[in-house]
Amino acid sequence: MKKKLTVLLIILGFLILAGLSAVALNHMVWNGIILLNNPSERKYPVRGVDVSHYQGEIDWNVLSGEDIDFAFIKATEGSSFVDDRFAYNFAEAQKCNIAVGAYHFFSFSSSGLTQAENFISTVSPFDGMLPPVVDLEFYGEFAEAPLSKETVDKELRAMLDTLEEYYELKPIIYATEESYELYLANDYEEYDIWIRNVKTKAKTSDGRQWTFWQYTNREQLDGYSGEEKFIDMNVFFGSEEDFAAFPRYRLK
Repeated sequence: MKKKLTVLLIILGFLILAGLSAVALNHMVWNGIILLNNPSERKYPVRGVDVSHYQGEIDWNVLSGEDIDFAFIKATEGSSFVDDRFAYNFAEAQKCNIAVGAYHFFSFSSSGLTQAENFISTVSPFDGMLPPVVDLEFYGEFAEAPLSKETVDKELRAMLDTLEEYYELKPIIYATEESYELYLANDYEEYDIWIRNVKTKAKTSDGRQWTFWQYTNREQLDGYSGEEKFIDMNVFFGSEEDFAAFPRYRLK
């Protein structure tokens, strides 16, 4: 009887320890102490951030010194929304020794043409600007009931074509693995893909190679003081030389 009780106590102690360890691990992941993804700097030497008003006031001299090579800044969303920190962020980031671009959050309830017009009226190109980015991900009601590929294709292509005509650069498409599979897989081959996977190694359902990978949304760097204490980190697939040769806007 004593032997059985001892075994049960050992098992119980093990379960309690395992539970506490799981809680501690979850706490460290949630607070960015441990990153689920931490890709090799040797394999991915080119790194950068994407930011929006959630990062609040950004000191670009400080942030640009945090071992980053590029920054994509939120400009617009839908047909009328403009990020209230964009103008400042876009102007100040250009003064630093990093590559700079802007992104648009795509709305499933708005025309692709008017969304492109919103972006164009907000983002004035400069020599060396990275291509515009269209952020295609599920949100709100569209996460529960996504629109069909055919419906999204029409508006997404209208936006991409309009942006390409204006900036003379093919836009980059940002997608989660879920939105990629539904809307982009085996299609849009002419566009560079920026894929999000903050838990495991990035992959696409059709085996296509991504160009940018958002590998975590829980990094903490110096140089910003917004309501969001974390910042998104990304890598470029290629060498520093490849990144230097990546398409940029060029003034005529």
